[in-house]
Amino acid sequence: MKNESLESKINRIGSAVDMMRNSQIGPYLFPIEPEYTNWRDEQEAWRKTAILFNQSYHMTDLYIEGPDCYKLLSALGVNTFNNFGPNKAKQFVVCNYDGYVIGDSILYGIGENKVNIVGRPPTINWVSFHAETGDYDVTIRRDERSLYNPQPRETYRFQVQGPNAQKIFEKVNGGPVGKTKFFHMLEFNIGDYKVTGLNHQMSGFPGFEFWGPADEGDAVKTVLVEAGAEFGLKLGGSRSYSTSAIESGWIPSPMPAIYAGDKMRAYREWLGANSFEAIASLGGSYVSDNIEDYYQTPWDLGYGFMVKFDHEFIGRAALEEMAKRKHRKKSWLYWDKEDVLKIFGSMYEQGDNRYKYLELPAAHYATHPLDKIMKNGKMIGLSTYPVYSANIRGWISLCMIDEDEVIYGDEVTVVWGEPDGGSDKVGVERHIQLDVKAKIAPKPFTQIKV
Repeated sequence: MKNESLESKINRIGSAVDMMRNSQIGPYLFPIEPEYTNWRDEQEAWRKTAILFNQSYHMTDLYIEGPDCYKLLSALGVNTFNNFGPNKAKQFVVCNYDGYVIGDSILYGIGENKVNIVGRPPTINWVSFHAETGDYDVTIRRDERSLYNPQPRETYRFQVQGPNAQKIFEKVNGGPVGKTKFFHMLEFNIGDYKVTGLNHQMSGFPGFEFWGPADEGDAVKTVLVEAGAEFGLKLGGSRSYSTSAIESGWIPSPMPAIYAGDKMRAYREWLGANSFEAIASLGGSYVSDNIEDYYQTPWDLGYGFMVKFDHEFIGRAALEEMAKRKHRKKSWLYWDKEDVLKIFGSMYEQGDNRYKYLELPAAHYATHPLDKIMKNGKMIGLSTYPVYSANIRGWISLCMIDEDEVIYGDEVTVVWGEPDGGSDKVGVERHIQLDVKAKIAPKPFTQIKV
């Protein structure tokens, strides 16, 4: 249907849940090499030496400029803007009118009243909608991610992280790189090329995410690879990259809280039937007919501390009420070795008597994977984005658990696999479910024992 909207697509199919649980897009493949060496060594590099990730293609960039730039962002974001400006960045979180998260992205201050928002489309679409339909004196420009963009990107975006990252940067800069606070930016050199870097520390070790004009990307990478050889620098492919967020604790794709409610209807009518929100898939053992049951709050995602009531923004009143209540808390689950071996062993079983396959190293068969976490017969939370980590030598997932149930070392059960043999998603084979034992844990490599 030409020019069909998300709203009309939901109405045609019957519900947002049916639309997403049976989406036919298949798993997302990052548009870079799957491996440059092997994903196990690449995973270990960000903890033992250093890793170079190419982030130039899979995220959309939204550039906003004008006198009302910060006014627009402040009206949408839960974050404070009292301390924001050029050469600073923040995890920008936007919510719907009921206080549920639409998305999060990285917001870069690149000049006076000029910013760049980088990330998956939900946040960027929400900001674009308000920039176009609201009374804001701003101009916007989108540099779409490569999946939707046949043109070359405007910038390259790389990340070098790991215990040896600082030595590599000093070598290519011709001397020490200036110090900057976490999520602050500065300029330095990579050989003959000037770059802007963000102190990001994705892996928990020093390092930078940095960028520059796209036509300099190959040359910059060459300088880094040659200089980093003596420090054990490895190129990271898509297979290892897809696991890094889980080890560091970032939930890559919250369910956009846009699919229901009269207040969000105009936005659903603005979004197209082929937008990210319209083709994203929903998977896992947790099933509800109500799409709003899949929504997350800022506290679920570990963003509660970012919510500041020092300005007016969409969702503020609802979040002020939420702040008074108990929340789910983001943690990690360490999956039981023997139960994981059962999953792989079931591949030898005949017929449909097998468990849902665990793709190595990231078993992400849906855009929004949500599996039930059970304890003493009660659901206490949701598990999401299971991965194998060579650093941990085991399977882990992120989870959102009722805060009173977050006791490190406690054993819970993850219901792995979809009910009734599985949905109609192309990435779902016929299978049966398995209760997988897991232990609640803090962030990997902290000193807290479980």
